[in-house]
Amino acid sequence: MEDYRVIADAVAADIAAGRLRPGDRLPPQRLFARRRGIAASTAGRVYQELAKRGLVAGEVGRGTFVRAPGRSPGSALVEPGGSRVDLELNYPVVPGQPALLAGSLGGMLRPDVLGSALRPMPAQGTAAARDAAAGLLARGGWRPDPARVLFAAGGRQAIAAALAALVPPGARLGVEALTYPMVKTIAARLGVTLVPLACDEKGLVPEALAAAHRGAPLRAVYLQPTLHNPLSSTMPAHRRQELAETLGDLGLHAIEDAVWAFLHAGDQPPLAALAPERTILLDSLSKRLAPGLTAGFAVTPAGLAAPMAAALRSGAWTATGFALEAAARWTADGTVDAVVRAKREDAAARQRLAASALAGFAVRADPHGYYCWWELPRPWHAETFVAAAARRGIAVTPAASFAAGPHGAPAAVRVGLASPPPEVLAGALEELAALGRSSPEDALTD
Repeated sequence: MEDYRVIADAVAADIAAGRLRPGDRLPPQRLFARRRGIAASTAGRVYQELAKRGLVAGEVGRGTFVRAPGRSPGSALVEPGGSRVDLELNYPVVPGQPALLAGSLGGMLRPDVLGSALRPMPAQGTAAARDAAAGLLARGGWRPDPARVLFAAGGRQAIAAALAALVPPGARLGVEALTYPMVKTIAARLGVTLVPLACDEKGLVPEALAAAHRGAPLRAVYLQPTLHNPLSSTMPAHRRQELAETLGDLGLHAIEDAVWAFLHAGDQPPLAALAPERTILLDSLSKRLAPGLTAGFAVTPAGLAAPMAAALRSGAWTATGFALEAAARWTADGTVDAVVRAKREDAAARQRLAASALAGFAVRADPHGYYCWWELPRPWHAETFVAAAARRGIAVTPAASFAAGPHGAPAAVRVGLASPPPEVLAGALEELAALGRSSPEDALTD
C-alpha cells in the first residue's frame, strides 16, 4: 500500500507548481481514493496531512480547498506574500517622509556625534532619548517619568522582553481573544501559555480577566486599549478605570501595547496612567516614523525596571545608539509631529476609501486607523475568501491569524489600508467588495 505521505507530497508538489491554485476545491475523499486506487481511510489521512502542512482548509458541507500560499492559520505577519496588492502587512509611509527625516540628520555626520551614537547602548539609553520618548508618549494630560523609560530595538523586542520579565516558561498570559499575531509567536518561543479573554465593543471585559485568574492564576495580561489590532476598537475611559481597579484587586500586571495610539489625537490617557505600578506601556517608532527604524519604548514601573532591563540585555533586544540619537533629534525639531500629522490625515483619507467601497458590509473601523475588520457575508469563510482574493492578486489576513485560542475563528478578515498607494488601494477595495457580493462557487469559476 502506498504511504499516504508520498501521496500528500505529490499533491503538495501540484500546489507548489501552480497546477492546483489557491481556492481550487479538491475532490471528495471517496472520489480521490477511487482515482488514486487507495482506501478511503488512506485518502482521509492524505487530506489530514495536507491540512497539517497548511496547504488546504476544509469547510463543513462545502469541501476541501487549496489555501493561499505562505500563511498557516495561526501564523504571524512576518514577510510580504508576494501578492500584487498587499493589504496584509501594514506599514504607513506618507509622501515626502524620507526628505523630512533626512533633513534632521545632518548634525549626526560630525565625527564626534557619529562616534558617540555608534557606541554600545544600555537599555536605559541616554537622558536626551528618555526625555524625547516621554514627550512622544505623553497624551491625555499624562506624561511618563523619563526615568521610567527603557529602550528596545523595536515593538516586538519590547513585547518579548516584557513577557520574559513577567511570565516564566509554562505560566499563563491573558490576552484578548483576538490579538496581535506576533504575541502568539513570541509566547510560543518563550514557553508561555496564552489564555484568550472575552471582549465586547468596549474592549477587554474585566470580569473575564478576573474569572480566568480565579480558574488558574495568570502572571500578566497583554492588551491593546487604543486602536485594537485587528478590531479597531478603542477602550473608553470608564472601562480603563475598571480594568485598572481589577489589576489592583488581582495583583496582576498589564502589558499595554500602544503602537497605534499615535493616530488618536491624545484625548485619552493610557491604562498606564491609571495603574502606573501595574502596567508596562510599550510603543515603537516603526508605525509612527518608519518601518525599519529600530527603536521601541517601555515605560516600566519602578519595581520591574531591573527585570525588564535584564530581559532586554539577555535577549540582545536593546536599541542602538544611532536610532536613539536620530529619534531624539527628530522629536526636538518637530519632524515627528509633522510626520504624525501627515499620517493621521492619510489614515482618515484611506478610511474614507474603505467606507465607500465596503458600504453595506459588516465592517468595524475607526476613522483614525489604518485597518478595518470585515465580518464576511455568508456563505464566505475566511480561508476561502483569502484564497479567492489571492487569486486576484490581493493579500488580506484571515481571522485565524489573530485568534488566541484553539477554537474556530470568526468568518472575518483584517484589511490593512496603509501599504499601497491610494489609487491602488481604491481599486483593490472595489475588487474585494465585488468578491464579497459573489459566492465562493462563483469565485471558483472566474
